[in-house]
Amino acid sequence: MTTSRERHEKNTLVTSIEQVIQAYQSRGFKIQAILGHIQQMIEEKGISINICAANEHVPEIERYIRTVKERVRRTAVTLPFERYPPQLIIEMVYNCVFWLNSFPHKDSIHPTLSPRTIMTGQKITYDKHCKVEIQHIRKIHEKHNNSLEPRTSGAISLRPSGNEQ
Repeated sequence: MTTSRERHEKNTLVTSIEQVIQAYQSRGFKIQAILGHIQQMIEEKGISINICAANEHVPEIERYIRTVKERVRRTAVTLPFERYPPQLIIEMVYNCVFWLNSFPHKDSIHPTLSPRTIMTGQKITYDKHCKVEIQHIRKIHEKHNNSLEPRTSGAISLRPSGNEQ
């Protein structure tokens, strides 16, 4: 018998997979296989799922995870903190994935387009995405009135926002 939590996790996983499939299909891709550690089948969509056995790994996924972890560690040692809030760790991961997806990979489906460009149509430009060094600590302007309260506060740049501005 499945619990309410297991049903919720299954629904969340299936919904997430469907969203990823839609994103790829909207860019003209036909998904043929999904690799990973998942239990649910979505074969009615014509996609085969390579399910790993317990304690088995998908080498491509494991290598990508290792690369992201190495880059997050490299970023973390440049910061002037002893402890990292969870949101900062999340943003460091987003930053690493953003830049990994911003350049073409030698084994990619296209020799000159990055995964980000293929999926979003957006290209990286130096003027937009490299204005501020990542992990740069600076003061930013805050809304204020005519009181003597500070008009700036400390901030740290984490990553490009990914939007058109």
